[in-house]
Amino acid sequence: MATASATTVHPADEVKESWVPMIAIALGQMIMSFNVASLPVALGGMVASFGVPPTTIATGIVAYSMLVAGFVMLGAKLVQRYGTARVFRVAVVMFCASQVLMTFSPTATVMIAAQALCGASASVIVPALVALIAENYKGRQQATAVGALGSARAGAGVLAFVIGGILGTFIGWRPAFGILIAVSALVFFLSFRLKSTPGRSDVGIDFFGVLLAAAAIIAISFGFNNLNRWGLGIAGPNAPFDLLGLSPAPVLIVLGIVLGQAFFMWTHRRQAAGKTPLLALAVIDSPQERAAVYSMFSVVALEAMLNFSVPLYIQIVQGRSPIATAIAMMPFNLTVFFAAMLIVRFYEKFTPRQIGRGGFILCTAGLLWLAFVVHNDWSAVPVLLGLVVFGIGQGALVTLLFNVLVTASPKELAGDVGSLRGTTNNLAAAVGTAVAGALLVGLLSSAIMASIAANPKLTPELQSQINLDSVNFVSNDRLKTVMAQTTASPAQIEEAVRVNTDARLRALKIGLLLMAGLAMLTIFPAGGLPNYLPGEMPADLASGERKRK
Repeated sequence: MATASATTVHPADEVKESWVPMIAIALGQMIMSFNVASLPVALGGMVASFGVPPTTIATGIVAYSMLVAGFVMLGAKLVQRYGTARVFRVAVVMFCASQVLMTFSPTATVMIAAQALCGASASVIVPALVALIAENYKGRQQATAVGALGSARAGAGVLAFVIGGILGTFIGWRPAFGILIAVSALVFFLSFRLKSTPGRSDVGIDFFGVLLAAAAIIAISFGFNNLNRWGLGIAGPNAPFDLLGLSPAPVLIVLGIVLGQAFFMWTHRRQAAGKTPLLALAVIDSPQERAAVYSMFSVVALEAMLNFSVPLYIQIVQGRSPIATAIAMMPFNLTVFFAAMLIVRFYEKFTPRQIGRGGFILCTAGLLWLAFVVHNDWSAVPVLLGLVVFGIGQGALVTLLFNVLVTASPKELAGDVGSLRGTTNNLAAAVGTAVAGALLVGLLSSAIMASIAANPKLTPELQSQINLDSVNFVSNDRLKTVMAQTTASPAQIEEAVRVNTDARLRALKIGLLLMAGLAMLTIFPAGGLPNYLPGEMPADLASGERKRK
């Protein structure tokens, strides 16, 4: 097989720009990431404050991610039409308002609404950040800035777990979100140091495309989020309606996929007619870019699943404090932070394909290890080792895949790259969180039902006094309180606690094994990533890039 000849690309002399604008850009990323990472830490406090199950709090995470994914392409076009810095400032003000609502939310419904408003503002901030990097930095500085953006995301996760854990344990969960009010104001004032190109009035906004994209993403997210509540196939008792006996949840997922295909068909037609598409398809027209998108979706979904599963187990199952969650997750978050920051140093030694495959191999190994060693103590050294291995792979992949997309597209499409990244990341986060909740609760319910059916101590008379149609994760103390309100004897209560404890751990182990399976499958699309070093782009591909630009 013939190999493409390689040409060495020599970077032109670059003018070094001040890093002060990058502070505003990095903080813009951090306020969004801090908000999302704080939700799992605050899980126990919110469940107690609002009196709702943990899956309801997960709906807040899904609402945020769903709004970002659904409207980030619209946000990119608003950035292009009205000017990056100007739109960025408006979005930061909206984000600040959402955090005021979040901090003082009296009910879970208000909390979910606050996260939806937060997601709407983030749908503009996400593409604006990428455009601002492209407008303020070039060459090596731009690659460093992209890496710093990935590190800011990981660093915010670390801070959220530390600050949220300490405040949640000793004061409450609300002050962690109150901090974001002040930081948002700081980002607003620093934004006046940003260079920004003026808006382009010739950029049209495809409102029908917005409707198709948003409907597709909301249908997929909403369907996944209600799989457990409404039923995986046959409609359950909690389903609002049924379609010939089928649960509406999988139907919504299929409808969302169909609408997504309709969006791409519409976009192709609009682009062929010479009109401005909602998403410039040039950012995903190569196999390498599509491989980066598939890989990014998988790794972010895996991160969301793990970030929901671990706090759920520590705070709800074990009944431990938020600071215990922070301590348990600290090795993972620190590893992601340093891996995202340091992986840039390997770009000139290893190709994206090599790093991508290696990253997913590490993710698979970490999750498999966790599935076999996890017990009831997340601070155990073997468990921490598994989290560190997964964190190395996850941190390296997120920065690498983002960099592949940014460097593969011309500067004028930076906003489209940002919207593609935002759509992929947040749809993956919504789906990952929803699947984790549905998967773990479904596995728990199946395990409990099977154990009860084979247990002579838990008689049918006792079972009739407990609502087994809505099995969820609860602590042993909570289970004892519920059982004490029945006719159960002390021996039966202890047996119920034992069954529940075994079922919870079994559900977690099987869930981790399924996550490892997803990571293993994604090794294959990672094989489609570019297989050349940054300065050694094959001549035929370099020619294709010049034509695109």
